[in-house]
Amino acid sequence: MARLDITEKLAVLADAAKYDASCASSGAKPRREPAKAGGIGSITGQGICHSYAPDGRCISLLKLLLTNHCIYDCLYCVNRVSSDVRRARFTPEEVVQLTLDFYRRNYIEGLFLSSGIIRSPDYTMEQLVRVAQLLREEHGFRGYIHLKTIPDADPNLIEQAGRFADRLSINVELPKATSLEKLAPQKQASTIRKAMGGLRLRLDEAEDERKRSRRAPAFAPAGQSTQMIVGADGEKDSDILESSATLYSGYKLKRVYYSAYSPIPGSSQSLPARKPPLMREHRLYQADWLYRYYGFAMDEVVGATDGGMLDLDLDPKLAWALRNRGRFPIDVNSASREDLLRVPGLGVKSVDRIIDIRRLTAMRLDDVAKLARSAKALRPFVTALDWTPGASLDGAHLARAVKRPAEQLSLF
Repeated sequence: MARLDITEKLAVLADAAKYDASCASSGAKPRREPAKAGGIGSITGQGICHSYAPDGRCISLLKLLLTNHCIYDCLYCVNRVSSDVRRARFTPEEVVQLTLDFYRRNYIEGLFLSSGIIRSPDYTMEQLVRVAQLLREEHGFRGYIHLKTIPDADPNLIEQAGRFADRLSINVELPKATSLEKLAPQKQASTIRKAMGGLRLRLDEAEDERKRSRRAPAFAPAGQSTQMIVGADGEKDSDILESSATLYSGYKLKRVYYSAYSPIPGSSQSLPARKPPLMREHRLYQADWLYRYYGFAMDEVVGATDGGMLDLDLDPKLAWALRNRGRFPIDVNSASREDLLRVPGLGVKSVDRIIDIRRLTAMRLDDVAKLARSAKALRPFVTALDWTPGASLDGAHLARAVKRPAEQLSLF
């Protein structure tokens, strides 16, 4: 096999990394330890993904696989051992040099690094840790680092990874253990959950240590995240969301990422021939936010689905409101924050702004509409100083009236 130069490796391994969605950096904190002289990188906050720092800034990460060689044969993975794809492998030193070169060119502010499994989980994890260690200790890199960890790896390696990385993630892959057993027989859901549980306990310990002493070493200060593949095994949206709720409550995850299954050449006949609509992925994220930020219980979100599937034509909050019209209309001038968060068209920032303004003056519908994401969706569900929806809330065709019309996208 011809030896690839670093540019050819970058083309192969950056492209191979595109299937991993869990590269966001939200929740990261600045590294407070003194940088070495000449240290580079900052986080106040081919293969570049965009993420968000805690202050809302969009930052860029170099997104790579260390290698797309893999000893596992997960049917849904393009890099499985039986897949006929072009293979490549970086050395840790090559990844370090690429990261530094991209940073100096102002292309990136951090690194997201994953890998296929080579030789063994421990060997692979050692290579990932070495990249982070070289960046931190030899080059004084203070940018953001996200490492994808290997569930079967020695806990001591996970400990080392947390010392150098801002965020660690372990992919649960699929929402059901039965699906994982069928499509990825070399992986076990129990092993993945055990690894996530161990990581959560270590994060809790690190938090307690930092409370006792500011000098305590940081451990993955941006926490852990995971990813689920959507549409690979006929699972319903309710299955995915209920699994996510369990992960959030049981493992204190910062984020669950949803990645629509993408058919790959030579894939098994047990997998779908077509990818699910991207709108399904989008609706799952919206439902996820209702649970995390809007005070909805997961059974409320799931209860607004049709046979366990989210409506692709209506966002989940609007779908819930249409099924719970008895809770509306809500008076924007007196309702609690919790009730305002349930109004279609109002986001978290809009609600907080409404509460600030109404302390000074009563709000009219136009005042609220200026803050809403969708004034059209808002109108039937609120009352204001000069507005009441009357009988429109009970109209049989309300869903059609408030949903956004389909848009014809331009080809040019």
